[in-house]
Amino acid sequence: MCAHLARMARQPHVSILPVTLVQMAYLVPDLEAGCAALNRAFGWGPFLGGTEGVLADHTYRGAPAEPIRIRGVFVQTGDINVEVIEVVSDAPSAFHEMLRSDGQPVLHHCATFAADYTGTRDHLVAQGYPVVSEFGFAGQRICYVDTRPLIGFMTEIYPELPIIRAMYVETVKATAARPGSAAITPFTATA
Repeated sequence: MCAHLARMARQPHVSILPVTLVQMAYLVPDLEAGCAALNRAFGWGPFLGGTEGVLADHTYRGAPAEPIRIRGVFVQTGDINVEVIEVVSDAPSAFHEMLRSDGQPVLHHCATFAADYTGTRDHLVAQGYPVVSEFGFAGQRICYVDTRPLIGFMTEIYPELPIIRAMYVETVKATAARPGSAAITPFTATA
């Protein structure tokens, strides 16, 4: 890891830096059980989302791939948005690369909003961190970059999408209104 940090420190400054991480995301084998455990242990809640989503137009390690099906929620803890994800599909993806064989939860990724999605993605690729999965969402592209050699988990890059920003805002407001609620409720924000 130190070699990677030293290499990055020698790189010339580019306008897409610094990358600011806004979310941490965990993979769990069962969404409801995972949310209940986080609520009991940390008092986190409410959880927003919970319905199955399809990440279509998927490219896995540079080749067309089957869509990814997941169930996920957002929950807010202080300034940190946490995503909890249950993978529903079996096709290869960035998620499947990190599922634990013992079924234990795992930190999968942190996320960043990028004013220049392509520039941010390409910068990380140039640093030696390949795109594992890239897919379509709300008419844009989102990807998972394999930054495990650098920080131990992947990095998700979002373009500036109003729907995702609205989901973050809705999560903050729900937490302020019902702190510590164990409820899983659908998002009201729509694309």
